[in-house]
Amino acid sequence: MAMLEMPTHIEAQQKPTQFQTLTIVSIVLALISATWGILDPRMVDGAFVWMKPLKFSLSFALLFATLAIVENIMSAPLREGWVMRITGWVMATAFLAEMGYMIFQGAQAEASHFNMSTPFNEFMYTVVMAAGAVALVACVGVIGWLVKRDRKADISEPLRESIWLGFALSFVLTMIVAGYLSSAGGHHVGIHPEGAPTLPLMDWSGVTGDLRPAHFFSLHAMQVLPLLALWVERRDIGNPVMIIRLAAFGYAGLTLAVFAIALAGMPLIPLG
Repeated sequence: MAMLEMPTHIEAQQKPTQFQTLTIVSIVLALISATWGILDPRMVDGAFVWMKPLKFSLSFALLFATLAIVENIMSAPLREGWVMRITGWVMATAFLAEMGYMIFQGAQAEASHFNMSTPFNEFMYTVVMAAGAVALVACVGVIGWLVKRDRKADISEPLRESIWLGFALSFVLTMIVAGYLSSAGGHHVGIHPEGAPTLPLMDWSGVTGDLRPAHFFSLHAMQVLPLLALWVERRDIGNPVMIIRLAAFGYAGLTLAVFAIALAGMPLIPLG
């Protein structure tokens, strides 16, 4: 009887990277939060209890998807090195701690942010969540620095510069804005009356200063500048690296201007 010839080589499927895995986990948590939000009509501080876990899980999904793309273009020695592994574990720990607490508080219809009602809630917000937030943005800065130094990676100089500057700006600007936001005791600078108009989807105040727009800008420098670099490279205009550096300077100025508007008690977009 003739034996069936088996293939001598079966290509092994590549395992998901650490940031691909975290992206998937974030998406799953977003789906869970959305499903619970449909079934649970309770509200806290004028918002549905599952809205914050949903927003944060979507934000984490975008963060980790960005890092997964950047991780993929790094050279193998750095991508598989101990610095990236430790960075991934630190971010995973901070992410799971923050999301776990937000989901726990959501299940009890209690606020997770600015909640000092019990010693436990105060410890979780001022220590665990604060440390987690610092760790997350610090790790973003570390990855940007690694990309800057990774001369073996097959990456253009404009894109390398945009990743480095974008990640560095996300770290520095977030530390400034989020640091003030966490100590301010709330999102608003001034009085935002109940039922006052807000920007659709984002929920930013339309009648008083709101620190969240500046926080949004600070977080997303790490996506904006690399996308700009890809756009500039495709059009082959001027000095791409210099354009990216000028754009980084302008983006930082814009973010700080939005921050200053909020501190002055004025809405970013007046709505009435």
